[in-house]
Amino acid sequence: MSWGFLCDLLSGVNKYSTGIGRIWVAVVFIFRLLVYVAAAENIWKYDHDEFECNIKQPGCENVCFDHFFPVSHIRLWALQLIIVSTPSLLVVFHVAYRENREKHHNQKLYKSPGEIDGGLLCTYLISLVLKTGFEIVFLVLFYKLYNGFKVPRLVKCDIRPCPNTVDCYISKPTEKMIFLYFLVATSCLCIVLNLSELSYLIFKYSIKCYLKRYIKKQRQVSKSDCHKSEITVSKRQKSVEGAYATNRAQPPSLSVRSQSHFPF
Repeated sequence: MSWGFLCDLLSGVNKYSTGIGRIWVAVVFIFRLLVYVAAAENIWKYDHDEFECNIKQPGCENVCFDHFFPVSHIRLWALQLIIVSTPSLLVVFHVAYRENREKHHNQKLYKSPGEIDGGLLCTYLISLVLKTGFEIVFLVLFYKLYNGFKVPRLVKCDIRPCPNTVDCYISKPTEKMIFLYFLVATSCLCIVLNLSELSYLIFKYSIKCYLKRYIKKQRQVSKSDCHKSEITVSKRQKSVEGAYATNRAQPPSLSVRSQSHFPF
């Protein structure tokens, strides 16, 4: 199976991710994808051929293997890697939409098409929620399908066409269990990283919105104070001018008149 498309997807998402998102990409690429390709795929490669029962009844081994391993661990792990990485396409498509929109309008509509803000922030948050949800669903699926995160050495099968209860042996159970624990641990680590990034982005942009509202409110308060002071100054000027005009309009006093008519 070629994993080139998944590598290209992860490298494309890495350009638009936060610091925590880049750590998630590194974990998926190094501790999950490379481990899968380099080692884990070969461990489960011949799991059906190496599954042996102590009876050679035709069809018995096939039925027992299908009962205890309805889906191969390694194939379910591959499906998990693909589905968990798919929500990152939402971010890539949104950035491509922004770039095409700028080309269509032939003008700069965004500070940077890959900057996480506005609609792209919502898309990024949705992708984080989907990735976290898929990780949890696959962990529950692993647990339900295999009755826990373990690989037994011996299983007892009594399903037809087996004539009675037969003992079936699983090849390399210790090695498979180690890789299964590694799979669960990396999935839990990715869940923690996704939740951390989700909390970080929500907290960051909540603080940013609060600061914007606070600054806007302070500006409105300062403008209203300036307007009030201007009104007060204008009222004082009007009162002074009115008093001055009243004084000029008043007639001279009696004493002044008497002095003008009787100088001695």
